[in-house]
This record gives sequence, structure tokens and C-alpha cells, in this order.
Amino acid sequence: MLTEFISPKNIQTNKSVVVINWEDGHKSIYGARDLRLKCPCAQCIDEWTGELRLDENTVPSYIEAVEHMLVGNYAVQFLWSDVHYTGIYTFKVLRDLCMCELCVSISE
Repeated sequence: MLTEFISPKNIQTNKSVVVINWEDGHKSIYGARDLRLKCPCAQCIDEWTGELRLDENTVPSYIEAVEHMLVGNYAVQFLWSDVHYTGIYTFKVLRDLCMCELCVSISE
């Protein structure tokens, strides 16, 4: 789990994947659907209990991040092909969601 603040150098949305190259040289590759299922918005996760509200069966099996925009200097908002766009993914959350071998071994 990342404790220091690291910003993305660039973000690419390529069909069914989102690729983030971080300022520290790390590269994260996320499946678009996996990232969509982790949406942190109040519609997808209960704000008070943290309980998942999103039914994964309502998210198409093939989904794309159509567009993205930076939110301040701390987060990214994606426009998904299922027209969902309210989730704001902080850089910390995105880095914590990285499932590469290095990140998985650090979190264990």
C-alpha cells in the first residue's frame, strides 16, 4: 500500500484497459471493467458504511474508459462506456488498486 503522494505522469485509455505511468517510473495497467467495478462514488459504495451498492451484473462485461479528466491535483474522473461518470478515483486509490507483481507482493 502506498503511503506517499505520487502523481500520474500520463494516463491512457486504450479500449478495455487503462494504463497509468506514474512519476516514480511505475506503470499500472488496469482492466477497464475491474476499475469500473471499484468505482468509489456514492452510487456504487454506501458513503456511511462502505458497503458495496453496485451490482456487478449491471456492468457490461465489455466496458471502456471513453475519456478521463484530472480532478484538481489529486484524482481522476473517468467517463465509462456505460455512461457512468460520477466516481472520482484519487491517485492513492488508483495506486493501491494496482495489481502488478510488485504491488501485490508489497501489499502482502
